[in-house]
Amino acid sequence: MKALTTGALLAALLGTTAQGADLRMSWWGGDSRHIATQEALKICGERHGHRINAEFTGFDGYLEKLTTQVAGGTEADIVQINWPWMPLFSRNGEGFADLRQFGDQIDLSQWTEEQLASGEMKGVLQGLPVSTSGRVFFFNTTTFEAAGVPLPTTWEELFEASAALKEKLGDDYYAFNGVKETAQLLVSLQVTQKTGKDLVDPETNRVAWSVQDLAEGLSWYGRMVEEGVLQGHEQEAGQGNVNLFEKPDWASGKIAGSYEWDSTWSKFADPMQDDQVLAPHGMLMHEDALTQGVYRKPSMLFAISKNSRNQEAAAQIVNCLLNEPEGIDVLGDSRGIPTSAVAAERLAAAGAFDPKMKEAHDILMEAEGPVVSPFNEHPQLRGAFLDTMEEYGYGLIDAEEAAEIIIDEANDVLEGFDS
Repeated sequence: MKALTTGALLAALLGTTAQGADLRMSWWGGDSRHIATQEALKICGERHGHRINAEFTGFDGYLEKLTTQVAGGTEADIVQINWPWMPLFSRNGEGFADLRQFGDQIDLSQWTEEQLASGEMKGVLQGLPVSTSGRVFFFNTTTFEAAGVPLPTTWEELFEASAALKEKLGDDYYAFNGVKETAQLLVSLQVTQKTGKDLVDPETNRVAWSVQDLAEGLSWYGRMVEEGVLQGHEQEAGQGNVNLFEKPDWASGKIAGSYEWDSTWSKFADPMQDDQVLAPHGMLMHEDALTQGVYRKPSMLFAISKNSRNQEAAAQIVNCLLNEPEGIDVLGDSRGIPTSAVAAERLAAAGAFDPKMKEAHDILMEAEGPVVSPFNEHPQLRGAFLDTMEEYGYGLIDAEEAAEIIIDEANDVLEGFDS
């Protein structure tokens, strides 16, 4: 009887293995991410009795390949998606499987409702945020200490600090940086703090700001340039439009602050001269601000194909990668600090993160603001914003004209995504 029972158990186990799903997962990244993800898929596949074929590449060309696959319904069962691509693939919330249907397989409680909302389209959960990134203030404390100036906590204090730095250290010192994408996001931050609204109204799918709102934000940026808080377009162009982290003036502390992605901490801290100290800093605010206006977004998402024949199996693997110890330990910080609470806590306890990057990330996560639409990073919309800001920066148009152009061109882009 005992032998028969053992045989029955063995048959049951073999039957379970035989019923395991054959899955595919696609992603982009570098060598370290590729190695970690392949190992995690092997471990998670063994844990849940599935086999997962890895399809990976660098970032270049990934969007084009995925677009072709989605058009033909041949995408992988599990797909890594860049957040700004969500409107391209799922404008109506129907591009991928609804992940809320897999509550038995995926522990969605590890994400806040705000985090889940960032992966929704038309209220349908299309992707799980793998990690969260956003803009945080970095200040060179050495420069401020040398001038005897406290770090600012409000925008007016930043203007006052800038004047003090120039008076005590020299006219070639700047309290802040703001060009290219950073300049655009600084203007957006101003308007969001003043209005309490993101650029795009999710209900109307149009720009939420008035021309006056945006014109005031642009004028505020113009004031920063005029008062020497930061260098304007003409100065930057004269220096060759060099990246901030490549500038000697950044390394030496002559440019003493910026507004950068929390995940790029090392990129900006590593070039600093040995006697310079860089520190993450809380949000600068206006006295009448309606919100801190944090710009926080998923750095990437995991989605499940609506065409997958094994969606529940795919959901098990997604949960293993993001929420179970086996997947968490192997993936580590290969995609940044995880958004999943259990993953972030486990890796933090293991000392897996750079302490300063973790400090910057904590500042980001504790700040508040409206949910940011992925349309903020639509290439055409962002391009129109940046190009028009450059015209404004060169004095070719005034703030109101610039605001009208930006809003009109943004709404033209958004109109193309009406259902």
